[in-house]
Amino acid sequence: MCGRFASFTDTQDLADELAIAEIAEDARLLPPSWNVAPTDPVRIVVERAGRDSDEVTRSLQLARWGLVPSWAKDPGVGARMINARSETLLDKPAFAKPFAARRCLVLADGYYEWRKLSLPASGSKKIPKQPYWIHPADAGVAAFAGLYEFWRNPAASETDPDRWLVSATVVTRPASDSMAPIHDRMPLVLPRDAWDTWLDPAVRDASDLLQIDNAPLTTRPVGDAVGSVRNDGPSLIEPDPEPRDPEPVLV
Repeated sequence: MCGRFASFTDTQDLADELAIAEIAEDARLLPPSWNVAPTDPVRIVVERAGRDSDEVTRSLQLARWGLVPSWAKDPGVGARMINARSETLLDKPAFAKPFAARRCLVLADGYYEWRKLSLPASGSKKIPKQPYWIHPADAGVAAFAGLYEFWRNPAASETDPDRWLVSATVVTRPASDSMAPIHDRMPLVLPRDAWDTWLDPAVRDASDLLQIDNAPLTTRPVGDAVGSVRNDGPSLIEPDPEPRDPEPVLV
């Protein structure tokens, strides 16, 4: 999966769709983005028991995209951990513990991927690419299977409100046969009937969910503007009027 997605659905609409009981204020105030990049803040759904109660509550929280292991010396390592490969989750110390205890849904409206095209006849050695907007075939959110982690800044005092960093990663898998012409990997987009099990902290082994079919997706060629993190806005997901890709892909 490439490192870009979009998240612009209204927070309250997401809360209604996912039966979210609590919304953190910073998550509520996060502005919409059509070009979310690594280390940007993202909205995640988690289920956790309260400090003084065993009752589990589903909440919407904010996390930085790019998982920072609790043992990391600094948060910079998170930029290299925006994705977690489903095939090796249990082999990676940074992901194995969160997979057992801190699974989340990373909420998106869709994501971007770039398809490599044939070299132009002009002899240029630069491989052209066609960006695609990939999003749910049906109405509603794209709920990426995710993991989250807490990292404490050792230089911060006990009273510093920013001493804890919450970060998250998106679980990816080999591309489906229909998606493979665009890219060899894709995010694990959980279908609705898998959301509860993935989030349930009582489920210690969710390995079976790594093998389920993705929620149905569809694709659309879009313009090159999404390639720059400086660009944002609804125009990024509008159809490319003159796509370079001669073989549009439908998922």
